[in-house]
Parts: sequence; structure tokens; C-alpha cells
Amino acid sequence: MTDTINQYDSIVAKARELVRKKSVDYGESWRELRLSSITDQIYVKAKRIRQIEEAGGKQEIPDSVESEYYDILNYSIFALIRLEEKKKDSDGSWELIESFDRILGAIRDLMVKKNRDYGDAWRDMRVSSITDQILVKAFRIKEIQKKMGRVIASEGTESEFRDIINYAIFALILISQM
Repeated sequence: MTDTINQYDSIVAKARELVRKKSVDYGESWRELRLSSITDQIYVKAKRIRQIEEAGGKQEIPDSVESEYYDILNYSIFALIRLEEKKKDSDGSWELIESFDRILGAIRDLMVKKNRDYGDAWRDMRVSSITDQILVKAFRIKEIQKKMGRVIASEGTESEFRDIINYAIFALILISQM
């Protein structure tokens, strides 16, 4: 479990630094995206990864699969920030890095609890299976959003976004070991 936590924290640190650098370059332009658009971005990134996987790694543009997983992770955090703002009727004046750290801290705690129950079962998964899980989760979110959140048995979009974040981190850990 120690290896998992250290690897997890390393990926989170890279994602955090990427968000910090992009916010310097672009400001918080992501705030212009509606929650449904953020979901679509996650879905499109996961679809691109699947296309590359199915093409045996061949791709037309140079953006790496790894960078796509980081984008999925970070867009999912943006979505969770958006959901928090909506719940709290916030004016949108959240400090991005503070929110990032708080959200990732809670998701890390969730990962630790799940890993106690499941072990590191995700380590036996193929990266392509993790991609499929992310696609399923993104599709579920799109369906819940279509239904305006009125669901019967779903845990809701927050749970799905959290799972996407952990899956993206797991994929990045596995890729780093290839």
C-alpha cells in the first residue's frame, strides 16, 4: 500500500503543477465551461485514448496518452469544484489550488479505503480496461445530466467524477511502469 500511496501522491503533484502552470498561462478560462461541457471534454479525451489504444498506439497529433489522462483528472476536479460552487451558491471566487488540494485529499482518502477492501486489484487491470471504465463513468454522468440529476439508483455525478479521478491516476501509475 505504501508504494500505491507514494505513486498516487507523485501523480497528484504532477497534476497540481500542471494546473498551476496552465492557470498562469490561461487564467481560469475553464470557468467558462458549463458542467456539461466539462463532462464532454472528459468523454472526448477518453474516446481519443481508446482510439489510440485500438490503433496500436498510432496517432496523428503528438499529445501523449499520458497528457490526456492528466487532462481527464484535472477536468474532473474542475467539475467537482463546479458542483461545490453550485451547492454553496458560491460567487466563483474559489482559490483553484486550495480547492484542488482539498478535493484531491478527500479522493485520496477514498482510494485508501477502497484499496483496503479491494487490495490493489486495479494493478491487475489493463490500461485499456481503465480507459473503458472512465468512458462508462463519463457516459453515466452525461445520462444523469440529461435527466437533470433525477435518478433512481445512482450515487450521482460527484461519485462518478471521483471514480474517474482515481481511475485516471491508476492509469498514469500503470503507464509509468511500462
